[in-house]
Amino acid sequence: MSDTQSGFSIERRGLDLRFRTVTLSSREWLAPDYVRVRLTGSDLDGFTSLGSDDHMRLFFPAGPVDSVEEMRAAPSREYTPLAWGDDWLDVEFAVHGDAGVAAPWAANAPLGSSIGVGGPRGSAVIHGEPASWFLVGDETAIPAIRRFAALIPEGAPARIIIESVSVQHEVDIDSPVEVEWLHRGAAASSSALVAFLEGLTEADAVGDDPFVFVAAEQSIVKPGRALLERWGVDSGKAVVKGYWKRGEAEYHAPH
Repeated sequence: MSDTQSGFSIERRGLDLRFRTVTLSSREWLAPDYVRVRLTGSDLDGFTSLGSDDHMRLFFPAGPVDSVEEMRAAPSREYTPLAWGDDWLDVEFAVHGDAGVAAPWAANAPLGSSIGVGGPRGSAVIHGEPASWFLVGDETAIPAIRRFAALIPEGAPARIIIESVSVQHEVDIDSPVEVEWLHRGAAASSSALVAFLEGLTEADAVGDDPFVFVAAEQSIVKPGRALLERWGVDSGKAVVKGYWKRGEAEYHAPH
């Protein structure tokens, strides 16, 4: 997906797909419904993630397992790696109620619990330098937004917009620009983001040759793609995806 007429492209790169077993070593609540956990273990040696929007699959067994095959058979969900080292991996979870297997585990599993990690299978890597940046997401997109924000050069035109329930649910994010928060209150997830995107006009474009990232509940995809058309952004130089789908616990974002 290269464009020789502009300053950047998004390139797909394959990664060595490995399955790892890791242990929950700590958790830190960053907001009432948002938690960061640290996973540790020697299996993480060689772990890497080249793209800010990468997805790995986490496997959540109901209890101790005796084999890799049992671990791989456990329910799984996809998450973005946040940060990692030789023997540790940090992952953040949006915790909304007790639905599913991943968020309750992140919120309540005893330290020392083991899960499996598969991937990432591949990466979409920004090659070159966008002239401007436009990052939009709900809580589930915060890890990817953190990683993209770290790539934004000081002084580059940029906007970062994130939806949360209320001001009490905002999360600190290191960024060269101030994060704009939208609060949905009791309304449906992503409803504030949808209304925001639909209200943007051609005159609201963040700058020339932008990298656009839009990720939230599946309802964000249609207004996100419509915004690319209004702004004249090549869809091959943007990421617009539903990270999750209301009512479908096992929905996985397209790669």
